[in-house]
Amino acid sequence: MAEFKASFSGAAPAPELAAPLAALWWSAKGGWDEAHRIVQDQPTADAAWVHAYLHRVEGDIGNAGYWYRRAGKPAAAGSLETEWERITSALLGAGSA
Repeated sequence: MAEFKASFSGAAPAPELAAPLAALWWSAKGGWDEAHRIVQDQPTADAAWVHAYLHRVEGDIGNAGYWYRRAGKPAAAGSLETEWERITSALLGAGSA
């Protein structure tokens, strides 16, 4: 996680990052549009989970709920920061980098 966060000083995420992690990278940098573009057409459950998070950030809870269901995850209720950490930790731990 520390290495991932340290990469925020760069201009773009590492090219080897899987799409969901690249989207989380952009989200952390304030690049919602870029993050959404990356995951919106990805067919994986991990991408759907990040997509749900992004719609929650946007404030579109109804759309977020759809994507949580697609991801097979419960809708998050805590802070956005906590959710970002949880998703990122899960994806980094799953070897998605």
